[in-house]
Amino acid sequence: MDRLQRCVIETASNEWLPSPAQGVWRKLLERESAEQGQVTSIVRYEAGTFFPEHSHPQGEEIFVLSGVFEDENGSYPAGTYLRNPPGSSHSPGSTVGCELLVKLNMFDMNDQQQIVLDTTNTDWLPGLVDGLSVMPLHEFASKNSAEHTALVRWQTGTRFSTHRHMGGEEILVIEGTFEDEFGQYPAGTWVRSPDNSKHQPFSNEGCLILVKVGHLARLLDGTSLDK
Repeated sequence: MDRLQRCVIETASNEWLPSPAQGVWRKLLERESAEQGQVTSIVRYEAGTFFPEHSHPQGEEIFVLSGVFEDENGSYPAGTYLRNPPGSSHSPGSTVGCELLVKLNMFDMNDQQQIVLDTTNTDWLPGLVDGLSVMPLHEFASKNSAEHTALVRWQTGTRFSTHRHMGGEEILVIEGTFEDEFGQYPAGTWVRSPDNSKHQPFSNEGCLILVKVGHLARLLDGTSLDK
């Protein structure tokens, strides 16, 4: 949880840990405290598993990595991006099984937007350099921060200039291998870089990454808890 530090976790090599619900497993990436507070994790639902109804006091953000995620509001296949605002509740599960990236209790309390987006049927936009494509998923501006979440696709051999991330950056590598001057990050790697950090990213192989920027400074000063 020390968001002043750069953190790299290759989730493919991590063990699955049991959750309070039978058939639901987790790989914890960051956690404020046991079963409450802010948490980022990779979650796996075994086929036929459903979690009891529960609420998300400060919101829930999900990206479906594989399988089909479900709740009483619908079914969400791989590639679906979900945002459930503060105060929302549901009974999640999966008939066929699924894996998800889940972030809990990190919303600005003024961010009440509900999002269900099938990224497999959403247009890509050109990026800032050749070989880069971007799919915006969510943005929210507040007094102290401007947060953006997007999918970014890197074609083979794409390179980007050195740049800073005001407010920090969080990446999950979904496909291929992402790289910068600090290392190589294969599919499944989670990278969190602190506020005002900089790097020069590239991908020799090509990759698809989920990127979130601008949120870490707000979480550090606690404004996610404002009501």
